[in-house]
Amino acid sequence: MISAKTFRLEFASTGVATITLSRPQRLNSLTFEVYEELARVFASLDQDDAVRAVVLAGEGRGFCSGGDRDDIIRELFSRDMQGLLAFTRVTGALIRNIRACRRPVVAAVHGVAVGAGAVIAIACDVRIASDAARFGFVFPQVGLCGADMGAAYLLPRIVGLGRASELLFTGDLVAASDALAMGLVNRVTSVDDCLPAATAFAERLASGPAFAHAMTKQMLESEHTMTLDQAIEAEAQAQAVCMMHPDFRAAHDAAKEKRAPVFRGAAGPFQAKP
Repeated sequence: MISAKTFRLEFASTGVATITLSRPQRLNSLTFEVYEELARVFASLDQDDAVRAVVLAGEGRGFCSGGDRDDIIRELFSRDMQGLLAFTRVTGALIRNIRACRRPVVAAVHGVAVGAGAVIAIACDVRIASDAARFGFVFPQVGLCGADMGAAYLLPRIVGLGRASELLFTGDLVAASDALAMGLVNRVTSVDDCLPAATAFAERLASGPAFAHAMTKQMLESEHTMTLDQAIEAEAQAQAVCMMHPDFRAAHDAAKEKRAPVFRGAAGPFQAKP
């Protein structure tokens, strides 16, 4: 059974696992221990057949304010180059594991998401933000480059190169309405509705074809470096594999019988939600 010490980890019968960063007094800032455990948990969730979607949220007023100044920043000043590189590789491992997780990951960003918190948000597949949310890749404001933890790879794919360049050079905060307009978030809700909306969306995905969703996430990640011809061939092979899966027949039979399909994962049947 997967467990966590530095944040809350809850599992629902719907197939949704919810990770809640739980250092509200520090705006859910990240410590060395949180980074490492988050990375391990995402790797573990990817191996748990009962988990079909993941929600990532924060407790209190913020989603995540990035690395903790007291726990991390102060410590980094005493490290040499090898020690600093060891730390930056640990932070990158978290983003790598979020992207490698073949379960859809939905971020519920109800408040501030800055620094590493903003990168964690864009590593998720879908972002649902509240109207109080703020995003900021604030690395330049502390004398660091905007390319951190994969931000320079992920952000242009979401908002385009021009927007990404502006955000990573300036570190400016982006309000929820502007984030929606530039495609940084998928939708905006009230603060109270943010987590319920993210959970409902994750439940919808969890009730769908888990094998096919995993393939979709894999292809979205893999095709980024392919030519069009390579992508078409890769998708032809991926779709043929999906056609061999029982969920393909289940969806066909359900359509003929005018009922919702019941998709099967290793953990048991899940009925699709509209």
